[in-house]
Amino acid sequence: MASMMESSQAEAGRLLKIQVEDRSAAMAGTATNAPRAMSSVDPIWACVQREAQQAIAEEPSLGGFIYATVLSHERLEDAICHRLSQRLDHSDVDAGLISQTFQELLKGRPELGRAFRADLAAVFDRDPACGRYLEPLLYFKGFHALVTYRFSHELWQAGRRDFALYLQSQASRIFAVDIHPAAKIGQGIMIDHGHAIGDRHPKIGDNVMIGAGAKILGNIRVGKCSRIAAGSVVLNEVPENTTVAGVPAKVVGPAGCSEPARTMDQRLSMFDPEPVVSSN
Repeated sequence: MASMMESSQAEAGRLLKIQVEDRSAAMAGTATNAPRAMSSVDPIWACVQREAQQAIAEEPSLGGFIYATVLSHERLEDAICHRLSQRLDHSDVDAGLISQTFQELLKGRPELGRAFRADLAAVFDRDPACGRYLEPLLYFKGFHALVTYRFSHELWQAGRRDFALYLQSQASRIFAVDIHPAAKIGQGIMIDHGHAIGDRHPKIGDNVMIGAGAKILGNIRVGKCSRIAAGSVVLNEVPENTTVAGVPAKVVGPAGCSEPARTMDQRLSMFDPEPVVSSN
């Protein structure tokens, strides 16, 4: 594993045609005993690194971007901080200050790393358009918006509300996903396309599937293992293990399965017959 990482780093340096020999040598020195432990303790990060190396080999023109975002870092947390700070960069608050703030939050709340990995795994597991862990990290606005929320939530909890609201505003502008920093969201979440989670703080249970364009308004609870049909507007609490649909949303039947967030079945009934195409 160590020799594989060293050779891959050398290949990345050749493709990038930049002078990274000193850094690569330093990384190789520290990696001598680390890669096997890294792959067993942090398999998602090890997989992201392998995917990044392969992506550079297949698309050298993106080598600088991928190397700077992934391979130049030692932890998934650092790669996420770098990617988000670059996307959130603005003349009002530059990427350096944003990255520094994120790193400070991670020092005080290292458990955020577990949430990042759970969210990344959720996208990989549930999104049929996602074939690599690398893709949400680099490209998916839903993942970026969710991680930005996690940082803004920590700022909100620490009393730094202006910075938290600034990040919410930037995330809404850049990612078209608006999540109030006071909202409480669990781990292992996939945001597909874009949702608004309002400032009246809905409470979303485990394994809930929220269809595209659905809105949940007010301080209401959505029970675990329930489904909200696409385009619905939820104004009242949703019982566990049910499907709601409409404007306003009403219960139209059972959820139909034990893990709606994983199956991602959009039909109103899991038992609806498949459509019949007439031969005429």
